[in-house]
Amino acid sequence: MSACSSSKTISKKPAKKPVSKVDKIVANAMQYRGVGYKFGGTTKRGMDCSGIVYVAYGSQNVLLPRISRDMAKRGKKVSLNKVKKGDLLFFKTNKGRRSINHVGLVVSHQKGVIRFIHSTTSRGVIVSSLLEKYWKNSFVKATRIL
Repeated sequence: MSACSSSKTISKKPAKKPVSKVDKIVANAMQYRGVGYKFGGTTKRGMDCSGIVYVAYGSQNVLLPRISRDMAKRGKKVSLNKVKKGDLLFFKTNKGRRSINHVGLVVSHQKGVIRFIHSTTSRGVIVSSLLEKYWKNSFVKATRIL
């Protein structure tokens, strides 16, 4: 029997990188893209901004408050240049009020571009960029939960 006619084939599969808790949280949130806005919503039938963060973190047994201004009190504040996937971005979109009223979940930060998933009243669950003027001007702070 020659060395070339061995009946056993050894195949090397590339090692799979373990999926982190943050990756699972972001993947859960991304499943809601395209879902319409619903105040207080936490399902595929309708979702609000804090609902998507609450559900995504909850999928990994990380319990957060249900509303954005209370979520903003959790975690560690991080500067925008250090923001990474899974961090939370907080906004004041209602100029008449002084409190935080909107939250988004960072899905990527590459080459200075921060993209985040959130739910808007007009377009439902979407991914936006912090480079967009509206979000840049409404931004308050970023926090890291994990």
